[in-house]
Amino acid sequence: MTKINGATAITFTLDGREVIVREGETIWQVAQRLGTDIPHLCYSPEPGYRADGNCRACMVEVEGERVLAASCIRKPAAGMKVKTASDRAKTARKMIFDLLISDQPERATSHDPISKFWGWADKMGIETGRFPERGKMPASDRSHVAMAVNLDACIQCNLCVRACREVQVNDVIGMAGRGHNEKIVFDFDDPMGNSTCVACGECVQACPTGALMPATLVNAQNVRTEYPDREVNSVCPYCGVGCQLTYQIKDDKLLYVTGREGPANENRLCVKGRFGFDYVSNPQRLTQPMVRKDGVGKATDDLVDPSNPWTHFRPASWEEALERAASGLRKIHDRDGGNALAGFGSAKGSNEEAYLFQKLVRTGFNTNNVDHCTRLCHASSVAALMETIGSGAVTATFTECRNSDVIVVIGANPTENHPVAATFFKQAAKRGAKLIVMDPRGQALKRHAAHMLQFKPGADVAMLNAMLNVIIAEGLYDKQYVEAQTSGFAALAEHVKDFTPEEMAPICGIDADTLRTVARTYACAESAIIFWGMGVSQHVHGTDNARCLISLALICGQIGRPGTGLHPLRGQNNVQGASDAGLIPMFLPDYKFVETAAIREKFEAAWSAKIDPKRGLTVVEIMDAVHAGKIKGMYIMGENPAMSDPDLNHARAALAHLEHLVVQDLFLTETAAYADVVLPASAWPEKDGSVTNTNRQVQIGRKALPLPGEAKLDWWITQEIARRLGLAWNYTHPREIFTEMASLMPSLANISWDRLERESAVTYPTDAPDQPGHHVVFGDRFPTQDGRGKLVPAKIIPPDERPDADYPFVLTTGRQLEHWHTGAMTRRASTLDAIEPAPVASLSRNDIARIGIKPGDLVRVSTRRGTVALTARQDDAIPDGVVFIPFAYVEAAANLLTNPALDPFGKIPEFKYCAARVERAGEMPREAAE
Repeated sequence: MTKINGATAITFTLDGREVIVREGETIWQVAQRLGTDIPHLCYSPEPGYRADGNCRACMVEVEGERVLAASCIRKPAAGMKVKTASDRAKTARKMIFDLLISDQPERATSHDPISKFWGWADKMGIETGRFPERGKMPASDRSHVAMAVNLDACIQCNLCVRACREVQVNDVIGMAGRGHNEKIVFDFDDPMGNSTCVACGECVQACPTGALMPATLVNAQNVRTEYPDREVNSVCPYCGVGCQLTYQIKDDKLLYVTGREGPANENRLCVKGRFGFDYVSNPQRLTQPMVRKDGVGKATDDLVDPSNPWTHFRPASWEEALERAASGLRKIHDRDGGNALAGFGSAKGSNEEAYLFQKLVRTGFNTNNVDHCTRLCHASSVAALMETIGSGAVTATFTECRNSDVIVVIGANPTENHPVAATFFKQAAKRGAKLIVMDPRGQALKRHAAHMLQFKPGADVAMLNAMLNVIIAEGLYDKQYVEAQTSGFAALAEHVKDFTPEEMAPICGIDADTLRTVARTYACAESAIIFWGMGVSQHVHGTDNARCLISLALICGQIGRPGTGLHPLRGQNNVQGASDAGLIPMFLPDYKFVETAAIREKFEAAWSAKIDPKRGLTVVEIMDAVHAGKIKGMYIMGENPAMSDPDLNHARAALAHLEHLVVQDLFLTETAAYADVVLPASAWPEKDGSVTNTNRQVQIGRKALPLPGEAKLDWWITQEIARRLGLAWNYTHPREIFTEMASLMPSLANISWDRLERESAVTYPTDAPDQPGHHVVFGDRFPTQDGRGKLVPAKIIPPDERPDADYPFVLTTGRQLEHWHTGAMTRRASTLDAIEPAPVASLSRNDIARIGIKPGDLVRVSTRRGTVALTARQDDAIPDGVVFIPFAYVEAAANLLTNPALDPFGKIPEFKYCAARVERAGEMPREAAE
């Protein structure tokens, strides 16, 4: 025994050397730490994987013991003497590999000749096995578009089972059979492609033999033919989780992707992050600048074929395209003033690109008419957070759910929209945390939930106010915290008196007893955390929804401690960073109000330019201003309002009406079809830059691939336009832009480009250049004027448009697991589009029967704004009277139907609720009621 920091530590002898054991270490882990390699197959040292000890490849000899020990599960004891390379241990391990190799395909035709298994065989000097094969092997399974299953190489190590059931918690893979008939199965021994597999690929990454492989690496005989010649570490370009990954590249082409240990994903990926990258080489990729042909007009319903843009455009040199782009903007500016211009930036680009874009609009266009997709996803959440706690970012990372007793997920479907974050929620539920899911739609998390509150659409405030009523009336709130850290409690308490569970139950559809139980569960938790998504924010009462959630956390003191907090799950990979960087009409970088003179003066001094003292217009307001003749020119980088805005006929008509439109993108999107100048941009794997995920983690993306054709880096394009508008910009690398950003943004204090390159991820705020960032914030005070959190009462405001006799359904929209946002990237990713190739309208089985159709039939969905035809899908998670449509499909664009009514505070449209009609596609549409 020895002492470390006053505590007794275990010492034992490993290969004749006395070593100290760290808490929880196994013999294998100690040996690895000291540089001693012990073979292992069923054990993975990656985060989330427990040791199983079933393959016996890691056997070591413990002095005085009759049998050898599996080092991956055996923990040292004081005074123990272990030999990792004794004759007994080496002989036993060799025997294991002899037996296993005898059952493997010949190495020359094996599925993965460089697998972990063959690597260990090489180290042990074993080329062929000495034993007869075990008999007939299972046939290969190529039913899945993304993964090849080759069970003749399976050694029943169970790593794929643990990957699926314990790491990703998808519960698809299991073991069946006995003896020689034992094998891995998917669900009830279904072909993988017919199973409930969500294609996260965790099993493929975990498999040590090649029994599970990316389909792109093997030929028709399931033999590996592709090997990378280099790899580059980066970050996933899809959702706000911010998974770190590694590109595997050959001849400057992306072969496949592996997960990497990052603070948000711990090696895990989802189907998009692992299999959704060949969009970068899609034949529709823009590779040269284009300008609209003379005499070719813009019609609202004239969407150009992205495979053949030459019907409407002609190729141009960069000099011509940039001059046309800038001169058209300059002409409008000089004639009508800066407020006749507007810009939409992108949440899928880097922080540096977002910062430059808003700087261009403010100093080159001389207007604050700049916005991006946060207006369409979490603007109401940000408005409520800024109003109540003085910060628009999350108060705790989603990984803090590990420390939570209660986890609330409301208005979010993380298993589809944030799949890797969902793995942490599911793991927390498995260890005993109470998961409370609140959503009008059912979802996969329901299976893990202690309570599933499937409330009526649009009734969030009624339900949440009832919970506030219970907590306050029963005295369950944290009186000390309320008194010390909040303001406005008396007004809130008076406001919610009438919102009893009995009164709210008929409105929200949740019985009074359940409302009371859930309220008590949350209030009495030691540590509780709330996650929410667009189901909360995309309403005319979205800000009120968020105010209620914030009030719940504040009165219960569930902020500022481990396992507590408020976390709006951010949608796109850099929506947090783009918002932080100032891509918002009312805020300069770091959410500094543009109408405050002192703040404005600081940025004017730094930028050597005057800034308009009035806030700009938001996304939907900009489109209205185009129709009103006030905005005449736009510069759009990486956004697709012709698919993402509500009431698309209105939005597309606005784009067609513009005098001058410049679009910078990867593809000829539906928005680019209306452009006068199209500039070919860079995809995420083709550039360096930083992004900030939903956890406030600033992460670095590294260039992995060359730009195709004449495509250019986005920051370079923006700078070239700025120069032609008279701005003396001379950036040469994103590091210079980041340095300027950090000098103006206190949130980035102590984070440098060099630190990002060194560490790959830094959570803000961080106290020093060598200190980790804070995963949990606001433990002592809030960044408000008085340091307190403000409690803001919320009234029940009904949705803007309710069902009636002519439109009896509620239409709600959202994303699918396989497709992202408007589909510009994912529908050009071959694997993702193969899994979900066509638009669907999800309906309950009762509604399908009532309409008189079958799943797979064509239906027509209509609202007061338009009609789309698409296939009906039966979904038992959908309540009666609701139809759900994903918005990634141009052939049935959901936003042709949605309501542009805005939340008055966040100015976010009500995507989640409008009145609709669903009917068999063969029927003629009835005239809408006036």
